Amino acid sequence: MRRIAIGFLYFFFAFTCFTQQFAITETGEKVILYEDGTWEYVSKLDQADSEIKTNPKKFEKSNQSTFLLKSIKMNTGFWINPKKWSFNKAKNNPSAEYEFQLKGNDLYGVIITEQIEVPLASLKTLALQNGRIAAPDTHVVKEEYRIVNGLKVLFLQLNGTIEGIKFSYYGYYFTNSTGTCQFLAYTSQSLLEKYLADIEELLNGLVEVEESPGR
Repeated sequence: MRRIAIGFLYFFFAFTCFTQQFAITETGEKVILYEDGTWEYVSKLDQADSEIKTNPKKFEKSNQSTFLLKSIKMNTGFWINPKKWSFNKAKNNPSAEYEFQLKGNDLYGVIITEQIEVPLASLKTLALQNGRIAAPDTHVVKEEYRIVNGLKVLFLQLNGTIEGIKFSYYGYYFTNSTGTCQFLAYTSQSLLEKYLADIEELLNGLVEVEESPGR
């Protein structure tokens, strides 16, 4: 259903400006700026961060994921199964690096990277705030920390509605000194269960790689 992919473009454009939403107060405190003109201390979010549980399971890349895509913005890589997934450099979203589609199916993915480190504790709030610009009913269905190939990532499942389509997306959020990565897979809510294993396999290909000499 090409309409799913096109409809979600509005959603992902809203996810591209994390680093422009921070400011420093006169006393040196870091704050997040919201679209409605309000703001919140990052330190407050750090305290709330302790409420998110860590999944005890270890998540690892699949043996079927044999092709490594590398970010050109930060030291992350993405192992994928080229027999199942088609991928291209992103064309429609200037902050995205790659776009994916499960071959012959209505499951899509995108990688969005920025070269500024964003506190992991802030990413949930920013994801919701930005997502609601495109889909006002966006809400968290599931949240947890995961250890993925040795990396601590924030996992979020968000549901919402865009142009009458009830969507669901799974996302891994990762940040380090080289930048911030959003690794997202999405489809309609009615198809989520069908594609869940494929989504997990795709997202669990996230790894750190050595920085390129030119970075």
